[in-house]
Amino acid sequence: VTITTRLLVSHLSGIRHYEKDIAKVKEEKEKANRALKLTKPHQDREQKEKEGKGTEKTDSVKARREHDSETKSRNSKPGRRDKEFEQEEYYLKEKFESVIDSLKIFKNDPLFFKPGDQFLYSTYGFTLLSAVVERASGQKFTDYMLKMFRDLDMLSTVLDDNEAMIYNRARCYVYNKKGRLVNAPYVDNSYKWAGGGFLSSVGDLLKFGNALLYSYQASQFKNSAGQLLPGYLKPDTVAMMWTPVPKTEVSWDRDGKYAMAWAVVEKKQECGCCRQQRHYASHTGGAVGASSVLLILPEELEPGAAGAQPEAPPRGVVVAVVCNMQSVSLGSTALKIAREFDREKQAQ
Repeated sequence: VTITTRLLVSHLSGIRHYEKDIAKVKEEKEKANRALKLTKPHQDREQKEKEGKGTEKTDSVKARREHDSETKSRNSKPGRRDKEFEQEEYYLKEKFESVIDSLKIFKNDPLFFKPGDQFLYSTYGFTLLSAVVERASGQKFTDYMLKMFRDLDMLSTVLDDNEAMIYNRARCYVYNKKGRLVNAPYVDNSYKWAGGGFLSSVGDLLKFGNALLYSYQASQFKNSAGQLLPGYLKPDTVAMMWTPVPKTEVSWDRDGKYAMAWAVVEKKQECGCCRQQRHYASHTGGAVGASSVLLILPEELEPGAAGAQPEAPPRGVVVAVVCNMQSVSLGSTALKIAREFDREKQAQ
């Protein structure tokens, strides 16, 4: 078979994730699909109820939903819902000297499907991608990335190296089987630098998001007398990265599809005075003892008018959340924050 970098970056390669048993992967996918089918009619009913019965009913529905959510949150047992972290390979302690060396973990395992046929999120697919970057650049992957972070002024973004003394490194936590907060176990992430091996800060993630947003919008400001510097990436490159790829899916956002290393929701409105779906890109992160999300909500610029406006790119909202606790769901929270800031800006 042929596996291209595009297939790797969109998780269509067929390379396994942490679970080695394909039957278990299929079973989990079927469970998720059944849960989505059961949830969607209930959500659609609530939406119709809100649209058809006025503000008073909308407020009562919202209040009831918030009350139910709070009750569920109080009664739930923390740290028990994410079965993925039961996989042994999350807790590897072996130190790998190069990304090429770390390929031995999965290189002899069978593919789960023919490349390009199905979507399966795979951290190891990104490990292979990092090996491609290493060979193509002629540099160690870690050196190549640290230089890029320096170019982006992300000076607090470093390798998650246990031995190094890292200023302001946070302690990470997990819930044990009794629901008590404990220190996260020791792991060595050298086997997956590209898929979860860097430490960063909220400030650096915001710089990264703004650099991408600037690159995405720079070509729309051509009438500004050539005063704008070029983006770090070409606008067409970011647009390609944020274009949904067929046959993909996103576990943390039912409106989204996977693109190239990003989950993307496209702009959509099917009927007048009904739900508007804004275009945004996001990605969550989960590791032993940590959770994170980065979401970029571009401002909707009017065609031809952008160049005449005084405010230069980046235009929109970038939300970054980093949490030093395992299995914290942050995707919907980031979207709510982005919408609040966007609504406030439009009201000004």
